[in-house]
Amino acid sequence: MMKTILVVEDESAIARLIRDYLEQVGFAVHIASDGESALQLASAVKPDLVVLDLGLPKRDGLDVTRQIRRASDIPIIVVTARGEETDRIVGLELGADDYVVKPFSPKELVARIRAVIRRSESRAANPEVIRAGAVEIDVQRMRVSVKEQLVDLTATEFQLLVTLAREPGRVFTRAQLLDAVHGVAFDAYERAIDAHIKNIRRKIEPATNPPRYIQTIYGVGYRFAEA
Repeated sequence: MMKTILVVEDESAIARLIRDYLEQVGFAVHIASDGESALQLASAVKPDLVVLDLGLPKRDGLDVTRQIRRASDIPIIVVTARGEETDRIVGLELGADDYVVKPFSPKELVARIRAVIRRSESRAANPEVIRAGAVEIDVQRMRVSVKEQLVDLTATEFQLLVTLAREPGRVFTRAQLLDAVHGVAFDAYERAIDAHIKNIRRKIEPATNPPRYIQTIYGVGYRFAEA
């Protein structure tokens, strides 16, 4: 089935370039040029993924990300200009799944779209439930609960948590975690991993310091606590 992509970009030339390339490789594409129309289209079209420029008129991309996440778990790839690292990280903390930096190649964008969609659709081949303390991860159903209360994770957050929890005690570098969730090799956006881990901790960790489940190994990366 053809996947539908919502491209939110106020620069018409860039929007057309993205649309043309995505259509050439088999995606259906809708375009919004501002934040308000983006939210309206996201609700009406229910796309499989949103490519979202953060610098938008009427309502900026961070607010659009926030509003989409309140209503759904549609995968989001945010687009930023060079030098906008703070907005990029905030976007990830609000629930975006990935990001690209302008200028980017259409080929890279397509690879990232496919990787994020693949993650959002992925299911374990066999039933698998991982339990650690009060946390239960149902891999097949992509469900996480803490003290029997369901927790909403994005597809990327879920894959990161599963990767760590499957091998408690193993230290993963940020590059290894990037590889686990992207499935393709790109420049190491390692700060993105930190933002996703911060999100996961906020959702599953008890109010303790240091964290109970996902431990930071300074200078290296992260590990899931052994029982």
